Amino acid sequence: MVTTPGSITIVPVQSKRERELFIKMVWPLYRNYPNWVPPLLIDRRMILDTKKNPFYRHAEIQLYLAYRNKEIVGRIAAIINHNHNAFHEENIGFFGFFESINDQNVATALMEKAKEWLTEKGVDAIRGPVNPSTNDDVGILIDGFDKPPAIMMPYNPEYYDALVTGAGLQKIKNLYSYYVEENQVMSGKLPRVMEKLKERESFTLRQLNMKDFKAELQRVKTVYNNAWSKNWGFVPMTDEEFDHLADSLKQVVDPRIVLFAEKEGEPIGFTLSLPDINQILIHNKKGRLLPGAIRLLWNKKKINFIRIIVLGVVLKYQRSSAGALLFYETAIRGIKNGYYHGEAGWVLDNNVMMNRAAEFLNAERYKTYGLYESPL
Repeated sequence: MVTTPGSITIVPVQSKRERELFIKMVWPLYRNYPNWVPPLLIDRRMILDTKKNPFYRHAEIQLYLAYRNKEIVGRIAAIINHNHNAFHEENIGFFGFFESINDQNVATALMEKAKEWLTEKGVDAIRGPVNPSTNDDVGILIDGFDKPPAIMMPYNPEYYDALVTGAGLQKIKNLYSYYVEENQVMSGKLPRVMEKLKERESFTLRQLNMKDFKAELQRVKTVYNNAWSKNWGFVPMTDEEFDHLADSLKQVVDPRIVLFAEKEGEPIGFTLSLPDINQILIHNKKGRLLPGAIRLLWNKKKINFIRIIVLGVVLKYQRSSAGALLFYETAIRGIKNGYYHGEAGWVLDNNVMMNRAAEFLNAERYKTYGLYESPL
């Protein structure tokens, strides 16, 4: 335990009860934020469960709570992802799950405690936020506060960017999310141009086959670990992590908007889009599975927004039109099935091909997230 000036006390989370306090501290913090979507408690518990979440087979995490006069005023996690460091030949740590009242002293005390833990572990820098990895939700929202977050995207008060930079970190990356709607996709010459591209290319586009789910998952792994291998921050998921993620998403996936691009029967590209269940969960104020799950099942057909979570093409075909065709076809099939608008993201600021593809398809950049770093 460390006590800092201003009667702020930073306490390591050590018990199941303290982990519950860590999870639930966000409810009073976001009480007056109508665009905040309460997380499902069962989901937050699973993400932080070091015994059940396969991420922690190759990672370490330490949670901290900030108190002032017995009131919880902030939280942070210090994380080391050993697979990241091995894959990128780096020696860094991360912070995640950062939350704070609008008080620089609180934010700085939390960040200093995370830095202290990471320094003791022998790493050279701190980067984040990742919650708890780049395969989960990432970044601090910098603009686009007027709309709720899409599924698996973060949301935070506007003052977080200032708190994190005030605690000594510098922004190193912008992550973009793009908004697209029916009128944009169907406007001007775009449909005609895309149809000509489909005729010219020898790619086949098809939807996910749920009856062959196990084999389809293997195809996804093959594309994913090739297509993203050169991306900044990418870390290959283990088979256990892939299976864990697939199990968690299987209940919400709509196979009509999960697409493969194939050439001569081999998968060369893949896009995963999900119905934005946050349209329902935003009304589930207490984050409980019940009645949240019942409300979700009852109202699932009312969801009219999707998020393109991942879209990638294997390295050999990344300069082809496969990525644009997957993006366009996802939008067209989404509209056909009642999803009249959606989000594509996140996209790294230096991912020239994907940013150009989004702009070519008339998508509007409508949210920006920041990633931050500091040497230790």
